[in-house]
Parts: sequence; C-alpha cells; structure tokens
Amino acid sequence: METIDIKDLTSGYRDRMRRLALMEPLEELKGKQTKDANDRRIDMRGLGMLTLLFFFERRLSREYKTSASNLTNFLLEMTFDTYNISRSQMEKIARNLITTYRPSEGKKRSFQFFNWETKQHEEIEYSILKDNGFDAKTQTQYYTLDEDGLELLFATKEFYSEFQISINQLLLKQQIRKNQFHDALRQVREMELNVDTLRESIEKMKLEILRSIVSEETYERYKKLLEEAYLRFEREDEEFKALRQFITETRDTLYSDNMEKKEARSYQLIIKIEEELEAVHYEHARLLELTTELRTTALEAAQESLYYTGIQLFNFEQDIVSTILAKPLSPDVMKGVTHPFLKIEQNARWSPLTVFAEQNIVDERKEQTVYHFIEATDDTEQNEYRKWLSEKYAQLMEKFLLAYEADKANSLKEWMDELERIEPSFIGKRYFYSFWLLIHQSSPLTYDTLETHDGETILKEALSQIGNKQLIVEEQRDILRYNKKYSIQNMKIVLKEKNE
Repeated sequence: METIDIKDLTSGYRDRMRRLALMEPLEELKGKQTKDANDRRIDMRGLGMLTLLFFFERRLSREYKTSASNLTNFLLEMTFDTYNISRSQMEKIARNLITTYRPSEGKKRSFQFFNWETKQHEEIEYSILKDNGFDAKTQTQYYTLDEDGLELLFATKEFYSEFQISINQLLLKQQIRKNQFHDALRQVREMELNVDTLRESIEKMKLEILRSIVSEETYERYKKLLEEAYLRFEREDEEFKALRQFITETRDTLYSDNMEKKEARSYQLIIKIEEELEAVHYEHARLLELTTELRTTALEAAQESLYYTGIQLFNFEQDIVSTILAKPLSPDVMKGVTHPFLKIEQNARWSPLTVFAEQNIVDERKEQTVYHFIEATDDTEQNEYRKWLSEKYAQLMEKFLLAYEADKANSLKEWMDELERIEPSFIGKRYFYSFWLLIHQSSPLTYDTLETHDGETILKEALSQIGNKQLIVEEQRDILRYNKKYSIQNMKIVLKEKNE
C-alpha cells in the first residue's frame, strides 16, 4: 500500500457514484414483470432506453412539449412487429416509464451511498425528465429531458471510448492552466491506460482482419476504419506535441532563482508530468506505426487471400466449358463468355510517318560532377544527449563494480536480481539495456579500447573506472524479462587483469 495514495484514489468519489446513480432507473425497469397479450415478457429496460432516445430526438427537433400520448404512439410504432400490445396497455406502459424517470409526486429521484472520500453517508438527487408545461383545456402534461437525462444518454454513446485520449488532452491542459498539478499527473496516467487499451484493440483488429475478411465489402469497411483511426491518431499526435511545448513553457515560468516552497513543489510535479507524458507520447506514436502496418501489410495480405480464395473457388471446366457445351449459344453470347479469356489483338506494323517523328537526342558525354560545400549542422542537441548518456553509463558502471566486488554480479541476471531488490528503478530505464548491448558488442573491453573504437567514446567515463583491467561479456541462452517494456539476453561477466 506504500505506492498507492488513498486520497488520490478516492478523489471525486461522489461524482463517480453520481454517474452510477443515473443508471438506476434502467435497472429498475429491467426488474418489472410486464407481459404482452401472448404472455411474452416485454423488455422494459429496452423500452426505457427507447423512451430516452425519443425525448432526445424531440428536443433536437425543437419539439419540447412531449406528452404520454406522443410516447404511446411512438412505442406502438416501434413494437408492432415484436409484441402484441393493445393501445390501452401501451398507455399504461408509457405512463409507467415516465413515472420511473419522473416520480408522480414531482420530487427528484434520490440515490443513497457511503462516500469513501468523506467517510459519510450521502444522498444524490437527480432528474432524468422534467415537467415542461400543462395544457388546462386538454388536461395534458408535457415533459422534456432534463440535464441528467442528457448526461445518461451521452454516457451510453461510443463517443467517449473512441475519443478518450483527445478528451484527456483537453482536461490535462485545463488542469495545468489552473495549477492543478496532482490532478494533471493522474490524468497523464489515465491516458497511459487508454493508450495501452487502444494498442490491444489494434492488435486484436489485426487478427480479425486476417480472419474475417471474406468479401470486398468487409475489406472496404476495415480499410475505412483504419483510415479514420490513423487520421485521429495523427491529430492526437499533433496535440501531444503542442502539450509538450505548453508544459515546457509552464516549467520555465515556475523556475526562478527566488523560488518559493510552494512553487518548488509545483516545479517538481511539472517535471514529473513532463517525463510521464513523454513516455505516453512515445507509446502513442507506436499506435501510428501499428495502424500504418495494418494498412500496408495486413490489409494487402487479406486482399491477396481474398483474391486467391476466389481463384480456388473458380472452376474453369464447370463455370466456362460446361456453359458453352451444355446448350448452343448465339455468337454474341459466346463472344461475351469467351472475351475475358482472349488476348488483346496485336499487329506488328510500321508506318513510314515515324521517320518524321520527333527524335530523342541524348548527350552521351559523361555528366560533369558538381561539387557542393557541406552545410554546417547544429549538433548541440545531439552532443548534450551524448554527454547525458555518458554520465548515466558511468553511474551504471560504478554500481556494477561495487556489486561485482561483493560477488553479486557474475552474470547480468545476478546483478539485475540485486538491482530489483535495492534499486528497481534502473531496470525500467532504456539506457540500462543499451549500455549492456554496447558493452557486449565491443567485448573484450579495456580503457585502451577507446583509441580504436569510435563508437565507445560515450563509454569513456565508464571504462575509466576499470583501470588496467579487462571486461569480458559472453551471452547466455536464457532471456531476462524484468520489465514489461524491455527484455535482454543473459550475459556472463568477467573482470580480470589484462595479462591473465
């Protein structure tokens, strides 16, 4: 429980329970035992959802005054080929539905629950339908959707799952703007979960494409779906870049020589947000790669499979020869049947007019080589990265040598076991794995290696710690997986004097 912040976990608990409360009327309708004239049970929860959609469409059409009679007519039209319900029974059902959403006494619906954030029993009031006028002449009561009813409808739409990352990006920007850095950090972590879910969905889609495409219509549907997903991921990628710039500006604003304690804490949080958002952006970029791969490989493979399936199902003897020989065909029909299998007519002819045609004059002299000055490039950013990486490699080497002297690093597995116990954060760093890959590629290594291997210049500080000794790394057969993102082959490690 040390890694879980109970306060953050229960933050906004009342709002979550409020969204859960909106579903309560539909669950009540599900339990109602109502049958039609054929003794068939009526799906009351389904009729309840249709009722909400009906009121929503009426509101979109600017028809704000909707009565129980209007609802009855709509439900009769929807169920005429499904249930055997008379008009009088449907009127009772319609009024029952309205009463479920809007109690007859005029009070709002209530929902009791225990709030684990405040540790108190609380009550939530909500309103799905509301009164919207009364006609005294006809004694007709009118209703319309309340704000909670609209929220319930929107919560059942696929819009939220499809554009969840875009919504998270907007919320993240607003929270940083309001200096709500704790909430912003939580938003980034929720975004990471959404990206992982999307990646799993795309990988699942790849299998569905290869297995489910059995017609040209299915192929076009998946193709359109992938194109829409790619465009959406592109927009989200641009928003990630804009967010990174916005967070960098916010970080620079918070940083100053006379930083107060409150601002110092905020600065630490914004640095944490920047790091984790960068990781989420990297994983999101993988979604673009996966989608592109699906568009260029999986779809093509599925299309080829569809083509060859058609060839295998096509029987020339049965579909063509038997059609021609079974009954006499007219010349026109025979021409239409055989036309796809005939070659295009080709005649080898030469016209004297080609003598007067425009001639292609080609200069056969060797092309003169044009020399250009090499343009200068700004390597400042690359040099800073190499310097940072060199420092990290030196830090890794220092920790490794301490473990090796204590006889806890005779192999990469032994050292990673020790790191997992004392400093597990190193195992999740990418540079940890690149360090050992580089060491293995250049093994055996000594400090003198730097004079002959240009690629090991970033190992200068690391190798300087081994002095006159020689580092030998030999790969083993087993694969090490201490982190869900990275894996590496085990290595036997020997550090000895050069003369041994």
